[in-house]
Amino acid sequence: MRKYFITGLLVLVPLAITAWVLNLVISTMDQSLLLLPTEWRADMHKLIGFDLPGLGALLTILIVFLTGLLTNNLVGNYVVKLWEKLLTRIPVVSSLYSSVKQVSDTLFSSSGNAFRKAVLIPYPHQNSYTIAFLTGTPGGDVKNHLVGDYVSVYIPTTPNPTSGFFLMMARKDVVELDMSVDAALKYIVSMGVVAPEDAPKIIDTAGK
Repeated sequence: MRKYFITGLLVLVPLAITAWVLNLVISTMDQSLLLLPTEWRADMHKLIGFDLPGLGALLTILIVFLTGLLTNNLVGNYVVKLWEKLLTRIPVVSSLYSSVKQVSDTLFSSSGNAFRKAVLIPYPHQNSYTIAFLTGTPGGDVKNHLVGDYVSVYIPTTPNPTSGFFLMMARKDVVELDMSVDAALKYIVSMGVVAPEDAPKIIDTAGK
């Protein structure tokens, strides 16, 4: 009985979590329907005859696509620059918008590289280790107060890697892993259950 119960859990739990995440994402995107006039929403309901989940998600995708299409030309690019210039002149909004834009450009740009490398670091103390991601090097006035060679790392939490900690560590304490960022993320999300494949051993032929 116990064997069958655990087998059932192994099948249903991933499906349930996947369905829950998809439902959360789609229901959130469905809120874009609120942008439409009430009359339009009423007409759509009459036309279909029932509430159609995911309709707002399709509208959101369409809005994102059209925004990219319109801004991917000289006129649209000029309008975007004017809009950004206006936002940068508004107190509080300017600093918030600039910070969010820099992060989004890094994460979603085709040339961006938010997580450059999976690394192994001592955390939260010298006798325990965790996987982190190399994000760059300290900049601004921060680097003037750090003695030695330092790097910036992001430590994601488990099982939700979207939250975590940002640390600046001595490069000598950071070990680069022969592991892709995707494999490292799966390892973290699974709480260490889904271990990545062993890296191929390097055979030293020079000593032969």
